Amino acid sequence: MSLPVKDQLRYWGIATAVFALVLWFLGDVLLPFVLGGAIAYCLDPIADRLERWGLSRIAATALITVATLLLFVAMALVLIPTLINQTTGLIETLPKAVSGFQAFVSERFPSISDDNSTIRQTLASIGEAIRNQGPELVKTVLGSALSVINIVVLLVIVPVVAVYLLLDWDRMIARIDALLPRDHAPVIRRLAGDIDATLASFVRGMGTVCLILGTYYAIALMLVGLNFGLVVGLVAGLVTFIPYLGALTGGALAIGLALFQFWGDWVSIGLVAGIFALGQVVEGNVLTPQLVGNSVGLHPVWLLLALAVFGALFGFVGMLVAVPVAAAIGVLARFAVNQYLDSRLYKGTEDRDAS
Repeated sequence: MSLPVKDQLRYWGIATAVFALVLWFLGDVLLPFVLGGAIAYCLDPIADRLERWGLSRIAATALITVATLLLFVAMALVLIPTLINQTTGLIETLPKAVSGFQAFVSERFPSISDDNSTIRQTLASIGEAIRNQGPELVKTVLGSALSVINIVVLLVIVPVVAVYLLLDWDRMIARIDALLPRDHAPVIRRLAGDIDATLASFVRGMGTVCLILGTYYAIALMLVGLNFGLVVGLVAGLVTFIPYLGALTGGALAIGLALFQFWGDWVSIGLVAGIFALGQVVEGNVLTPQLVGNSVGLHPVWLLLALAVFGALFGFVGMLVAVPVAAAIGVLARFAVNQYLDSRLYKGTEDRDAS
């Protein structure tokens, strides 16, 4: 005989509270394991495909590991140094761009060139803040990143965790399935399948979209000749998982830099704007429908709320688990709504009166 609903709710509530407390107190310790688990989750379909092609799980894991290691070494030698140099240069150039914009506004709109003008004071304060705090901010971010996520974690622990989890992923899932309470196993499997489908569509699909768009923006902007095109393109690609934000952020930054660099060369400025317009057309009509689909169910506002709340509560680890938890909560909420719509609490005596 199954436990009463009241007891089940109490036990599941205790388990949820324990999970939240562990995440709260062991956030930094869990970070490499969360990263490793996320990497293994994303690579598991590739390993499954290689197994269907005849490779063993060990051989598939070894092949994926070698390919990933070669890709990381190539990025470390070619991409990362250029990215760091362009980021530093961009922060150093932003005050000049703000000053140029201020001069342009003063020339075109003399009425706001007064020293007491609010707009003029705001622009001056923005430029001064960027000039004074920009380089220090980069040093602080890099320093804190290196202190929290040290080189040993990045280069040793995370890959090792990812490899072991990828190797044992199927056995781990089977073991978890065997531990499910028998009365609720079918429902839990169905909900877990829905959560996995949502995560697969969003994390893997949007990850691929971000990678494609980031590469396209970076290469196209560099070919046009825009300074810091690599940084702007990658930023625009990385934040594409929040609809419209990537295009707005990257587009505004790129067009602003193009106006500063190519002022008077309207063809180059138009090319920069056209790059982002084409990227949005391709994303909305080709990439997102094909790679993500319409079954994700994560509204942008819900995603932003989850990132903000989990980031504030649990720091960087919270931001990493925000999307999976938001997806799980979304699936559970839809399940609860469907259960409510089929319950007598919603239908009342309608069915009894009809009979």
